[in-house]
This record gives sequence, structure tokens and C-alpha cells, in this order.
Amino acid sequence: MCRNIKTLFNFDPPATPEEIRAASLQFVRKISGFNRPSKGNAALFHTAVEDVAGVATRLLRSLETSASPKNREEETAKAKARAERQTKIHHKGTEHSQGGEIDLRGRADKVSAM
Repeated sequence: MCRNIKTLFNFDPPATPEEIRAASLQFVRKISGFNRPSKGNAALFHTAVEDVAGVATRLLRSLETSASPKNREEETAKAKARAERQTKIHHKGTEHSQGGEIDLRGRADKVSAM
């Protein structure tokens, strides 16, 4: 799944049309392979984004759950904490040198020959 597409269901307040469109744009970018389409593909690309946004909106309005709605601020704080932990884990296992990055976790495929 594209890391930039966030869960939009079961939040208080509900997802906005802008959030749904942003997720739709990321989805269409991912499956098309285009960050920005060529002039020849622009109309199709933008139509696809709007179509996906429409379907996503209908889906989000139709889904049901017995779970309590999630708080946006709390979920954002959790996501930031996860990102910080991942960054620390990534940097903990590597050492930087003039020749680049050397992996200290014992993976020979990552260590470059000198």
C-alpha cells in the first residue's frame, strides 16, 4: 500500500472531501506510475482521480462499525511517534563514513568492498 494514503474511515470528524481527493490522487499516481501525467493523458488522469474520489466517498459513507470513532490528533501523534521510532531504528544499525554508509548489522550484501 502506498505509504502516503492514510486511513480515512471512522474518524471524528469524518474525512473531508479534500482528504478523500488527496488519497484518490495518490492512488491514481501509484497505479498509473505518473506523478504528473503528460498533456495527452491529463484529462484521463484527472477523470480517474475524480472517479476514485466518488467511489471512495460512497464507500466511506456506507461502511459501518461498532468501534468508537478515532480522534485525529491522537492518531497523528501515534503516527509521528512510529515514524520517529523507525528513523531511530534505521540510523542505529548504520554508521556513516566518507565512503558512504556501512551496514553494521552483519549483512554482507550491504557492505561495499574497499
